[in-house]
Amino acid sequence: MIDIKPNKGKLLIAEPALTGDVSFNRSVVLLAEHNQEGSVGFILNKPLDYFINDLVKEIKFPFQVYNGGPVEQDNLYFIHKVPHLITNSIEISDGIFWGGDFDIAVELINKKLITENEIRFFLGYSGWSSLQLDQELTSKSWIVIKNKYQSAIIQKSAGAFWKEKMVELGGKYLIWSNAPENPSLN
Repeated sequence: MIDIKPNKGKLLIAEPALTGDVSFNRSVVLLAEHNQEGSVGFILNKPLDYFINDLVKEIKFPFQVYNGGPVEQDNLYFIHKVPHLITNSIEISDGIFWGGDFDIAVELINKKLITENEIRFFLGYSGWSSLQLDQELTSKSWIVIKNKYQSAIIQKSAGAFWKEKMVELGGKYLIWSNAPENPSLN
């Protein structure tokens, strides 16, 4: 199950050793791009206290917004599984797409032609410069695994996602599945 090579479409699971890291503690990141210039991903399990209609007044429906990562947190990003509806999308893998024509997305949401199970919004993204992610993998900050959910990952509940991954990894990770988020409170 543990994959050693990061590639777009794979998941990065924050090692328990990242406890205390404000941005990535207990994070599950979908890699949207990974190449020689660097890597881009979105944290899937950090919902914010905002809804898309709080940020974009033209949108009528309250889709949850997530913290995508510490880079450019004043910018809105989205992933989806409807490239036939949202033009100029970039395929990540397995039926998951990144970005596209935002005005079309807004129109389709307002017409109820895109549901919350088909699109996910993020403020900011997670970014790594050339070889930075490889260095973090060498220092065992992340575990790379295959995205077994494929495009259904958009529907995945954020609540216990990291904990579920710790249980699935088993072995030395199993104990972390029930550890408090702040070990000093134990």
